Amino acid sequence: MSRLKMKVAVETLRLAAPFRISGHVFDSRDAIVVTLDDGAHVGRGEATGVYYIGDDLDHMLAALELARDAIQAHPSRDELRSIMPPGGARNAVDAALWELESKQSGKPVWALAGLDPLRPLRTTFTLGADEPVKMAEQAVAWRQARSIKVKLTGDLDLDIARVNAIRAARGDVWLGVDANQGFSIGDMDALVAAMVAANVSLIEQPLARGQEANLDGYRSPIPLAADESALTLSDVAGLRGRFDVVNIKLDKCGGLTEALMIAAAASEAGLGVMVGCMVCSSLGAAPGFVVGQLCDLVDLDGPTFLKQDRTPGVIYRDGTIWCDEAVWGARPGSLSDASH
Repeated sequence: MSRLKMKVAVETLRLAAPFRISGHVFDSRDAIVVTLDDGAHVGRGEATGVYYIGDDLDHMLAALELARDAIQAHPSRDELRSIMPPGGARNAVDAALWELESKQSGKPVWALAGLDPLRPLRTTFTLGADEPVKMAEQAVAWRQARSIKVKLTGDLDLDIARVNAIRAARGDVWLGVDANQGFSIGDMDALVAAMVAANVSLIEQPLARGQEANLDGYRSPIPLAADESALTLSDVAGLRGRFDVVNIKLDKCGGLTEALMIAAAASEAGLGVMVGCMVCSSLGAAPGFVVGQLCDLVDLDGPTFLKQDRTPGVIYRDGTIWCDEAVWGARPGSLSDASH
């Protein structure tokens, strides 16, 4: 293969409003955008890293420079998994390789991945933690949403009040909660009982990463999803008996290539499969939309938090997300690269 030219740009994705989760408040996220140029076509990939393991902007930039020569030698996506560790930097390069091959071949990414043609996906819309009445008002304002995910902070009484207010305002929606590691095993019985009463369908990452063994033998009538506890393919084997669902995020696992492997391994292990995203633009969400075709649950609302998304961007309509090949990849039969 011909050598590639890699360029790395840094962008700040600014949120329309502060977004609060357990232990953190975000008003922007730094993103890297990697472009790989073969002289005729350009592939792109975006990543914002993984804040809770130190995978920040500086870490991603350093990882890219360390691997620059190997990346520009035009590795395969499988080879990339040996060249770079999991994380945001590899995700951006992996996405760029997928799009580059898509444009070179004139085949859309879903076809390269051996998937059926893309279909719109029902997605959750996430409510950042706030006062219960404000969260209920936002839930009502999101009339199109058919699935809502609620960020909890680990303040049990306040979190229960938040969920009850949202459920009272939107009795029609699928409701899940995301604790972002905010609780201890001693909180679980009270948390689960309150969520059952509110007709909640998913509890995501209730305990801190590293405390997975505390869930051994714990039986919840509501499925438990692993997010921070499931970074890469190697984590899947340890989830059985503790979690029911694995939340795949491409910045965690290092790209669509490994995400597809996780989806297959999780299904084989009898786990439900979910895809999520960090704060991202449509370019960052697009590869997640591909793996989302294999998932039971989809949480790809990252672009909705931004003051300004990319154009063209993903489309949210009637509670679903749709990502056209115009956003990322190549349309079937197209060998041109208008962006080059």
